[in-house]
Amino acid sequence: MKKLAAALLTVGVFGTILTGCGSEEASSTEANTAGEASAEAGSEAGQAKEAGAKTTYETAKENGYITFATEGTYAPYSFHDESDKLTGFDIEVAQAIADKLGLEAKFTETQWDGIIAGLDAGKYDAIANQVSITDERKEKYLFSDPYTYVYGVVIVNGDNTDINSFEELKGKDVALTVTSNWAELAESYGGKIVSTNGFSESIQLVIQGRADATVNDNVTFLDYKANQPDANAKVVATSDEATESAILIRKDDSDLQEAVNSALKEIRDNGTLKSISEKYFGEDITVAK
Repeated sequence: MKKLAAALLTVGVFGTILTGCGSEEASSTEANTAGEASAEAGSEAGQAKEAGAKTTYETAKENGYITFATEGTYAPYSFHDESDKLTGFDIEVAQAIADKLGLEAKFTETQWDGIIAGLDAGKYDAIANQVSITDERKEKYLFSDPYTYVYGVVIVNGDNTDINSFEELKGKDVALTVTSNWAELAESYGGKIVSTNGFSESIQLVIQGRADATVNDNVTFLDYKANQPDANAKVVATSDEATESAILIRKDDSDLQEAVNSALKEIRDNGTLKSISEKYFGEDITVAK
């Protein structure tokens, strides 16, 4: 499973199949844009500390609210419902955290490409948008404790009995976007890629029997099954390694990190976190398997 673990680290939360925090294009843009903004923001932060300015968390308590950045177009994590209200898994988690801190949660909606640069520039206090924890990001930022654990899975037709592991993809037709890291993973196990334009098309080919399997993350499948409960598809293999996501915080805001972690522990211990997860995914994705 070493190949699988390495691929999962590359894929991030949603690989290159979906937009958002896992795409290679977004990561490249993020690195270039955030790098420039980081230097400027870091200099300003240093000057503020020298001047004895309040920390982000102290200012939030003074104002009575904390601001989170999110995409607002990233269902089921952050999106607008039929009444155009911003909602989603990440939104409710951020609101629960703010509530435990005695603060109101306010949200700034922004595209993924500039979301981290905006944090560097001080446009908001933190990011709640399924930001995966990586060593590269940990060098520049603080993370809360993880609250989402995502695993790679093999998905087959509900009547299929031939595939029960990643290894058994060998020689099988695997429906995937050819440029995705999931396709690279499937090929590393000997799978033959059947080209599609995304998960929706991939799983339809599997259900129709035109492909033997597809590979994606478990959360994508959970969301699909929540909306298509009668779909004749099932998960037959799950990776051992998980990609973890957390609240992203500026490097000098350690008191905010401590407060957010304390709030996360409370909503984990009292069952709120699990309840939010089950509302959106039908099971608890907030704990490691």
